[in-house]
Amino acid sequence: MNRYWHTLLHAGRRLGAHPLIRQGREFELMHRAMGFATLSLVTLAPLLIVVAAADPLKRTGFASWLVDGMGLSGRSAREVTRIISPPRSVIGATSVLGGVTLAVFGVAFGGSVQNGYERIWRLPPGPWHRIWRQAMWLAALTAYLYQEVLTRIALYGWLRTAVSALTGVAFFWWGQHFLLGGQIHRRDLLPGAVFTMIGLGGLRAFSQIVLTPLLVSNAISYGGVGVVLIVESWLIGVGFVIYGGALFGRWFTSHHWWERTIDHGDRSPPR
Repeated sequence: MNRYWHTLLHAGRRLGAHPLIRQGREFELMHRAMGFATLSLVTLAPLLIVVAAADPLKRTGFASWLVDGMGLSGRSAREVTRIISPPRSVIGATSVLGGVTLAVFGVAFGGSVQNGYERIWRLPPGPWHRIWRQAMWLAALTAYLYQEVLTRIALYGWLRTAVSALTGVAFFWWGQHFLLGGQIHRRDLLPGAVFTMIGLGGLRAFSQIVLTPLLVSNAISYGGVGVVLIVESWLIGVGFVIYGGALFGRWFTSHHWWERTIDHGDRSPPR
């Protein structure tokens, strides 16, 4: 047993995995993931509920967005839809002030993600006047989630998987570069975007295998609270993958892609 353990440690040293583990501890990855899930449920979800309810095609709602992201089907999908679906009058009941408040909370969520990326790349916090970047990123995130639901309706099989993977890599690649103000070269950010999508694919498979039956049993035992608990657990996984993918991408770039130091600066000055 000790022999295999020493072999594993030796392989980890050769791969340069120790810096990755240390960075994950310094970043407090699990703590960040739990904060991501809490902010998603408290600040982002209400905004997305209103946006989904305003869908001009009237073919989707926020519950559909959530069901698609978690990869649910059958009874588990119906339970989430029953608990999460807002009343039909949600748009009419939302005042202008309420909409602005939801948008402000959503921007705060974008600021939290930006701060996470800055810590991963060890950059100083961006100035407050760059809040417009967080707002633009939030709008792009909403559009990305919306097109994910539409492709679920229009495309099937491998075609849908390919389109989802390509758009996901493009969004997370652009999102990191945009939130960081162009301080990191685009090619250094590509591995993180790829690893993030691989992680989200694995999380989707885990959700289908483990969370789907667990969600049904929790709905029977605890009602709506049990459903929300499973959704919150899934959001923790999403946060872990998003930040973990960026961390893994930074480590991969440093040790295995180019034999050079990381270029902490794009050719164009950040705006």
